[in-house]
Amino acid sequence: MKTEIHRLRGGPPGTIHELRVLRFGTPDARPKATVQAALHADETPALLVAQALRDQLQQLEDSGALRGEVVLVPAANPVGLGQQLLGRHEGRFDLHDGINFNRGHANLADRAQQQLQGRLGSDPQGNVMLVRQALLEAAQSLQSKTLAEDLKHALLLLAIDSDVVLDLHCDSQAVVHLYALPQHETKAMELGALLGARAVLLASDSGDGPFDEACSRPWVQLQERFAAYPIPAACFASTVELRGECDTDLAQAQEDASALVAFLRRQGVVAGEPDVLPTAQCRPTPLAASEPVTAPHAGAVVFHARPGDHLSSGDAIATLVEIDTGRHTVLQVQSDGVMYACISTRWAAAGQRLAKVAGSTLMRTGNLLSA
Repeated sequence: MKTEIHRLRGGPPGTIHELRVLRFGTPDARPKATVQAALHADETPALLVAQALRDQLQQLEDSGALRGEVVLVPAANPVGLGQQLLGRHEGRFDLHDGINFNRGHANLADRAQQQLQGRLGSDPQGNVMLVRQALLEAAQSLQSKTLAEDLKHALLLLAIDSDVVLDLHCDSQAVVHLYALPQHETKAMELGALLGARAVLLASDSGDGPFDEACSRPWVQLQERFAAYPIPAACFASTVELRGECDTDLAQAQEDASALVAFLRRQGVVAGEPDVLPTAQCRPTPLAASEPVTAPHAGAVVFHARPGDHLSSGDAIATLVEIDTGRHTVLQVQSDGVMYACISTRWAAAGQRLAKVAGSTLMRTGNLLSA
């Protein structure tokens, strides 16, 4: 294992923010996988899984079982880890400007397109090498204006030339679920089966610029722009939500890390015969069909369903109790699906998203990760 320290720029005078990166296997070996944890900083289950994964990767490296290279960022957001507001940790949004740390990551397709003009050929693997180099050079050319922006650029530079990118998160209260591109449905379902995911949500463009799409979507865009040349979608990237923020269990973290290793083995990063794939606990559904259940007014929330429950159209998912009048508002779901996440607090502001249901009949547009 090799440890690298990347010092981030853009912070106030007298402060230092460092990104710790662990590298396993042979440098520049293929396939390359990048795994990062807790881009929203206070996602403790993801941090624990990264620690378990570090130990397992060390054992694999010691035994010569790593065919490729694995880049592990065990705490992907040192900026957010230091954010305390009135005694509470706020890791999801940058307190400097309120921007979500997992939104607005750079789309490198335009920069890469310029570098690839006149260079592509008929060999798919040759084109993969050219695209990787173009994306890497595009990431290297990014200029940062703020500390959070420098963090985003540093993470993208570590991952942009990877075959596999796993961005580990957690939700408020949730079952395991993950996000990926429709072009990678097969691999997403394999990963979901290994982790016991209850929802696999697919979107070609969520509209929000999350980290996983910044790594994988340029390949699809370049496929479209250079349609005369064979360009495989050679980077599988997924946002993996490891249950809820209070689901901190050491044995579970070891199991999740083992599932990630099993997935890396199926991708050829780890040597050995792949494990038998467990039966998937869900079918893939469009992210556009995911139903955000929102509060029409402020009030106390009483949930009638828990994450993992199957709901049918018209089922009551929660009751909202208005404190001034005592009025009860029953909130019903519009489509069949699995409730895969909900808020961990029980007080709602007007318009707040309370829960998410992995449906199949709705068709939202716009920023799909938002309510």
